[in-house]
Amino acid sequence: MRADRRRLLAGTGLAGLALAAGLPGCALSAGPGGAGPGSAGPAQVAPATPGAGAPQPPPQALEEVPYVQTPDVIVDAMLDLAEVKRGDILLDLGSGDGRVVIRAATRFQVPGLGVEIDPRLVELSRDRARQAGVSALARFETQDLFETDLSKATVITLYLLPDVNLALRPRLLALAPGTRIVSHDWDMADWLPDRSLVLPAPGKPVGLRKESQMHRWTVPAMIGGIWLGRVEGSPEAELEIRIVQQFQRIGLHWRSSADTGRGRSMLASADTRLAGTQARFRLEGTQGLQAATFTARGERLEGTVQTAAGERRWWARRVR
Repeated sequence: MRADRRRLLAGTGLAGLALAAGLPGCALSAGPGGAGPGSAGPAQVAPATPGAGAPQPPPQALEEVPYVQTPDVIVDAMLDLAEVKRGDILLDLGSGDGRVVIRAATRFQVPGLGVEIDPRLVELSRDRARQAGVSALARFETQDLFETDLSKATVITLYLLPDVNLALRPRLLALAPGTRIVSHDWDMADWLPDRSLVLPAPGKPVGLRKESQMHRWTVPAMIGGIWLGRVEGSPEAELEIRIVQQFQRIGLHWRSSADTGRGRSMLASADTRLAGTQARFRLEGTQGLQAATFTARGERLEGTVQTAAGERRWWARRVR
């Protein structure tokens, strides 16, 4: 069975900062709901361009995309990797026959929306939801995924072409920090996943290797810049934090006059990963390694740090 014609949109790079990672090669793959041009060979994706933050205009090419079902074992693995739970709102982009949204509704009683451009598949999905008794939770719409509002979702699942993933990437990164994204088979180029999983998929109808890869990302808070603040118990001490960010990876330079004596500063650095709005790290360059944490709350960071006098709270506001 073949779906209607679907747009293939090329991706855009995100700024490559000091922590930029290498770009893996990608191949054309499964399309919406587990569909993809099965005979396609490897297609290279352009690396991120430093300083490029806005989406590029979509290319004009159109491609026929065959519909291929996602094996049920992979559907369950995707939901588990996303850590779906009660209270979540699921959005499946390119939902095919609706099995991801229906399975989330039956397993977790989670409301979900499946977006699919083929009206025949949308009707099939609605029939399957009625048969499963979850029509009140599992909804399906015929629409272009690039015209879909993503903002209400706490979990987004994808089984799309590599170029489509990249075209969606700026919109995904603009979502609320903590939003979880799981993609079947295809990554986001230099936005490296937080976790990846490979499982046997003997029922997978495409590909020579009967296995599936799944990748999970958590949308990070955007905290790059310069922050000024204080450490608790040292009201006269200044704290300056400079952060360089590449997606969820950050490099942090910490300068504080707390507990160092008049005219002296404590200089330290750290590399770590954000988990949505939170991070744990160790400051290197001090006497020993000092454990620290923070939570990003808009334009304010709040956390704790181990000092010679014990654990102290600290805060900082972004100034640049």
